[in-house]
Amino acid sequence: MTGASTNNESDGVHQLYPKLSIMVPILNEIELLPELLAHLQQWQRKGCEVLLVDSGSSDGSAEVAEAIGFTVLSSPRGRAKQMNAGAAKAKGAVFVFLHADTRLPQDADQEILHALKMRHWGHFDVHLSGDKWMLRVISFFMNYRSRFTGIATGDQALFMSRRTFDSIGGFPDQTLMEDVEISKRLNQLGRPVCLHSKVITSGRRWLTRGIWPTIWLMWRLRWAYWRGAAPDKLEKLYR
Repeated sequence: MTGASTNNESDGVHQLYPKLSIMVPILNEIELLPELLAHLQQWQRKGCEVLLVDSGSSDGSAEVAEAIGFTVLSSPRGRAKQMNAGAAKAKGAVFVFLHADTRLPQDADQEILHALKMRHWGHFDVHLSGDKWMLRVISFFMNYRSRFTGIATGDQALFMSRRTFDSIGGFPDQTLMEDVEISKRLNQLGRPVCLHSKVITSGRRWLTRGIWPTIWLMWRLRWAYWRGAAPDKLEKLYR
Protein backbone atom coordinates (compact mmCIF):
# COMPACT_ATOMS: atom_id res chain seq x y z
CA MET A 1 0.00 0.00 0.00
CA THR A 2 1.51 3.32 -1.05
CA GLY A 3 0.97 6.70 0.50
CA ALA A 4 -0.62 7.97 -2.71
CA SER A 5 -3.32 5.29 -2.74
CA THR A 6 -4.14 5.93 0.91
CA ASN A 7 -4.54 9.65 0.29
CA ASN A 8 -6.78 8.97 -2.68
CA GLU A 9 -9.02 6.80 -0.55
CA SER A 10 -9.23 9.37 2.23
CA ASP A 11 -10.12 12.04 -0.37
CA GLY A 12 -12.98 9.82 -1.51
CA VAL A 13 -14.21 9.54 2.06
CA HIS A 14 -14.85 13.26 2.17
CA GLN A 15 -16.45 13.56 -1.26
CA LEU A 16 -19.52 11.38 -0.69
CA TYR A 17 -22.40 11.84 1.73
CA PRO A 18 -23.19 10.28 4.07
CA LYS A 19 -19.63 9.46 5.05
CA LEU A 20 -20.53 6.19 6.76
CA SER A 21 -22.99 3.50 5.77
CA ILE A 22 -23.73 1.04 8.57
CA MET A 23 -25.03 -2.37 7.45
CA VAL A 24 -26.81 -4.54 10.02
CA PRO A 25 -27.97 -8.08 9.12
CA ILE A 26 -31.07 -9.11 11.08
CA LEU A 27 -33.13 -12.26 11.47
CA ASN A 28 -35.89 -12.57 14.09
CA GLU A 29 -34.41 -9.94 16.41
CA ILE A 30 -37.67 -8.65 17.90
CA GLU A 31 -36.47 -9.05 21.52
CA LEU A 32 -33.37 -6.90 21.12
CA LEU A 33 -34.81 -4.64 18.42
CA PRO A 34 -35.81 -1.69 20.67
CA GLU A 35 -32.27 -1.39 22.07
CA LEU A 36 -30.70 -1.94 18.64
CA LEU A 37 -32.83 0.69 16.91
CA ALA A 38 -32.25 3.22 19.70
CA HIS A 39 -28.52 2.68 19.24
CA LEU A 40 -28.74 3.06 15.47
CA GLN A 41 -30.83 6.22 15.69
CA GLN A 42 -27.95 8.06 17.32
CA TRP A 43 -25.80 7.28 14.27
CA GLN A 44 -28.54 8.47 11.95
CA ARG A 45 -28.61 11.76 13.85
CA LYS A 46 -24.86 12.07 13.25
CA GLY A 47 -25.40 11.76 9.48
CA CYS A 48 -24.69 8.07 8.98
CA GLU A 49 -26.74 5.93 6.66
CA VAL A 50 -28.20 2.86 8.40
CA LEU A 51 -29.37 -0.13 6.38
CA LEU A 52 -31.00 -3.11 8.06
CA VAL A 53 -30.87 -6.24 5.90
CA ASP A 54 -33.51 -8.81 6.81
CA SER A 55 -33.25 -12.41 5.67
CA GLY A 56 -36.83 -13.54 6.21
CA SER A 57 -37.76 -12.69 9.79
CA SER A 58 -41.05 -14.26 10.92
CA ASP A 59 -41.37 -12.25 14.15
CA GLY A 60 -42.15 -8.84 12.65
CA SER A 61 -38.63 -7.43 13.03
CA ALA A 62 -38.58 -5.92 9.54
CA GLU A 63 -42.05 -4.40 9.87
CA VAL A 64 -41.28 -2.82 13.25
CA ALA A 65 -38.04 -1.29 11.99
CA GLU A 66 -39.73 0.07 8.88
CA ALA A 67 -42.57 1.55 10.94
CA ILE A 68 -40.03 3.51 12.97
CA GLY A 69 -38.50 4.85 9.77
CA PHE A 70 -35.50 2.63 9.10
CA THR A 71 -34.59 1.42 5.65
CA VAL A 72 -34.98 -2.37 5.59
CA LEU A 73 -33.67 -4.42 2.68
CA SER A 74 -34.46 -8.05 1.91
CA SER A 75 -31.86 -10.69 1.26
CA PRO A 76 -31.48 -14.48 1.13
CA ARG A 77 -30.41 -15.97 4.44
CA GLY A 78 -26.77 -15.75 5.45
CA ARG A 79 -24.75 -12.89 6.88
CA ALA A 80 -22.43 -12.70 3.88
CA LYS A 81 -25.38 -12.36 1.49
CA GLN A 82 -27.04 -9.81 3.78
CA MET A 83 -23.97 -7.62 4.12
CA ASN A 84 -23.29 -7.74 0.39
CA ALA A 85 -26.91 -6.76 -0.25
CA GLY A 86 -26.55 -3.81 2.09
CA ALA A 87 -23.30 -2.71 0.45
CA ALA A 88 -24.94 -2.86 -2.98
CA LYS A 89 -27.51 -0.25 -1.90
CA ALA A 90 -25.30 1.87 0.36
CA LYS A 91 -24.51 5.47 -0.56
CA GLY A 92 -21.58 6.09 1.78
CA ALA A 93 -17.88 6.10 0.99
CA VAL A 94 -17.14 4.06 4.11
CA PHE A 95 -18.79 0.77 5.05
CA VAL A 96 -19.29 -0.47 8.62
CA PHE A 97 -20.59 -4.01 9.14
CA LEU A 98 -22.35 -4.31 12.48
CA HIS A 99 -23.93 -7.39 14.03
CA ALA A 100 -27.37 -6.90 15.56
CA ASP A 101 -26.11 -7.63 19.08
CA THR A 102 -23.07 -5.34 18.84
CA ARG A 103 -22.92 -1.68 19.91
CA LEU A 104 -20.41 0.86 18.62
CA PRO A 105 -18.43 3.16 20.96
CA GLN A 106 -19.48 6.79 21.19
CA ASP A 107 -16.98 8.32 18.75
CA ALA A 108 -16.81 5.36 16.39
CA ASP A 109 -17.48 7.45 13.28
CA GLN A 110 -14.56 9.79 13.89
CA GLU A 111 -12.25 6.95 14.85
CA ILE A 112 -13.12 5.05 11.70
CA LEU A 113 -12.57 8.03 9.40
CA HIS A 114 -9.23 8.75 11.06
CA ALA A 115 -8.15 5.10 10.85
CA LEU A 116 -8.90 4.90 7.13
CA LYS A 117 -6.50 7.74 6.44
CA MET A 118 -3.77 5.29 7.47
CA ARG A 119 -4.96 1.84 6.36
CA HIS A 120 -7.42 0.20 4.01
CA TRP A 121 -9.50 -1.44 6.70
CA GLY A 122 -9.85 -2.07 10.39
CA HIS A 123 -11.92 -3.24 13.33
CA PHE A 124 -12.51 -2.51 17.02
CA ASP A 125 -11.51 -4.41 20.09
CA VAL A 126 -14.47 -6.26 21.59
CA HIS A 127 -15.97 -6.53 25.06
CA LEU A 128 -18.38 -9.40 25.65
CA SER A 129 -21.19 -8.26 27.94
CA GLY A 130 -22.26 -10.36 30.90
CA ASP A 131 -21.46 -10.97 34.55
CA LYS A 132 -19.24 -14.02 34.12
CA TRP A 133 -15.55 -13.21 34.59
CA MET A 134 -14.64 -15.69 31.87
CA LEU A 135 -16.26 -13.39 29.31
CA ARG A 136 -13.59 -10.80 30.08
CA VAL A 137 -10.91 -13.44 29.57
CA ILE A 138 -12.45 -14.50 26.26
CA SER A 139 -12.63 -10.85 25.15
CA PHE A 140 -8.95 -10.37 25.98
CA PHE A 141 -7.87 -13.37 23.93
CA MET A 142 -10.18 -12.48 21.02
CA ASN A 143 -8.55 -9.04 20.86
CA TYR A 144 -5.05 -10.46 21.21
CA ARG A 145 -5.67 -13.07 18.50
CA SER A 146 -7.05 -10.55 16.01
CA ARG A 147 -4.15 -8.16 16.59
CA PHE A 148 -1.59 -10.95 16.21
CA THR A 149 -3.11 -12.67 13.17
CA GLY A 150 -4.86 -9.80 11.40
CA ILE A 151 -8.00 -11.97 11.31
CA ALA A 152 -11.04 -10.22 12.76
CA THR A 153 -14.46 -11.57 13.67
CA GLY A 154 -17.77 -10.03 12.71
CA ASP A 155 -18.35 -9.18 16.37
CA GLN A 156 -15.57 -6.58 16.09
CA ALA A 157 -17.42 -4.34 13.60
CA LEU A 158 -15.25 -4.50 10.48
CA PHE A 159 -14.95 -1.27 8.52
CA MET A 160 -13.38 -0.29 5.21
CA SER A 161 -13.80 2.13 2.35
CA ARG A 162 -16.25 1.36 -0.43
CA ARG A 163 -13.29 1.23 -2.82
CA THR A 164 -11.56 -1.41 -0.72
CA PHE A 165 -14.74 -3.47 -0.37
CA ASP A 166 -15.28 -3.44 -4.13
CA SER A 167 -11.64 -4.26 -4.87
CA ILE A 168 -11.82 -7.56 -2.94
CA GLY A 169 -15.23 -8.53 -4.29
CA GLY A 170 -17.10 -8.07 -1.00
CA PHE A 171 -17.87 -10.87 1.41
CA PRO A 172 -17.37 -14.40 0.11
CA ASP A 173 -20.64 -16.18 -0.60
CA GLN A 174 -20.36 -18.77 2.15
CA THR A 175 -22.54 -19.69 5.11
CA LEU A 176 -19.90 -19.46 7.84
CA MET A 177 -16.41 -18.03 8.40
CA GLU A 178 -17.15 -15.16 6.04
CA ASP A 179 -15.41 -12.84 8.51
CA VAL A 180 -12.26 -14.99 8.50
CA GLU A 181 -12.20 -15.19 4.72
CA ILE A 182 -12.76 -11.48 4.11
CA SER A 183 -10.00 -10.73 6.64
CA LYS A 184 -7.63 -12.91 4.61
CA ARG A 185 -8.52 -11.02 1.45
CA LEU A 186 -8.14 -7.66 3.15
CA ASN A 187 -4.76 -8.63 4.58
CA GLN A 188 -3.48 -8.88 1.02
CA LEU A 189 -3.94 -5.11 0.90
CA GLY A 190 -2.29 -4.54 4.26
CA ARG A 191 -2.72 -5.15 7.97
CA PRO A 192 -5.81 -3.71 9.67
CA VAL A 193 -6.06 -0.81 12.05
CA CYS A 194 -7.00 -2.39 15.40
CA LEU A 195 -8.80 0.28 17.39
CA HIS A 196 -8.48 0.07 21.16
CA SER A 197 -11.97 1.48 21.62
CA LYS A 198 -14.29 -1.42 22.32
CA VAL A 199 -17.52 -2.46 20.73
CA ILE A 200 -19.83 -4.18 23.19
CA THR A 201 -21.13 -7.51 21.95
CA SER A 202 -23.67 -9.64 23.76
CA GLY A 203 -22.25 -12.65 25.56
CA ARG A 204 -25.60 -14.45 25.26
CA ARG A 205 -24.28 -17.09 22.85
CA TRP A 206 -21.51 -18.02 25.26
CA LEU A 207 -23.82 -18.05 28.28
CA THR A 208 -26.65 -19.95 26.58
CA ARG A 209 -24.48 -22.70 25.14
CA GLY A 210 -22.04 -22.74 28.02
CA ILE A 211 -18.70 -20.97 28.01
CA TRP A 212 -16.38 -23.97 27.79
CA PRO A 213 -18.48 -25.88 25.22
CA THR A 214 -18.60 -22.71 23.08
CA ILE A 215 -14.83 -22.20 23.31
CA TRP A 216 -14.31 -25.81 22.27
CA LEU A 217 -16.79 -25.45 19.40
CA MET A 218 -15.19 -22.25 18.10
CA TRP A 219 -11.71 -23.75 18.07
CA ARG A 220 -13.00 -26.92 16.37
CA LEU A 221 -14.64 -24.82 13.65
CA ARG A 222 -11.56 -22.67 13.08
CA TRP A 223 -9.24 -25.68 12.98
CA ALA A 224 -11.51 -27.52 10.57
CA TYR A 225 -11.80 -24.45 8.33
CA TRP A 226 -8.04 -23.99 8.32
CA ARG A 227 -7.72 -27.59 7.17
CA GLY A 228 -10.12 -26.97 4.30
CA ALA A 229 -13.54 -28.05 5.61
CA ALA A 230 -16.48 -26.68 3.62
CA PRO A 231 -18.33 -23.77 5.29
CA ASP A 232 -21.69 -25.50 4.69
CA LYS A 233 -20.62 -28.48 6.80
CA LEU A 234 -19.23 -26.23 9.53
CA GLU A 235 -22.44 -24.22 9.60
CA LYS A 236 -24.37 -27.35 10.58
CA LEU A 237 -22.01 -27.85 13.54
CA TYR A 238 -22.36 -24.20 14.50
CA ARG A 239 -26.13 -24.48 14.76
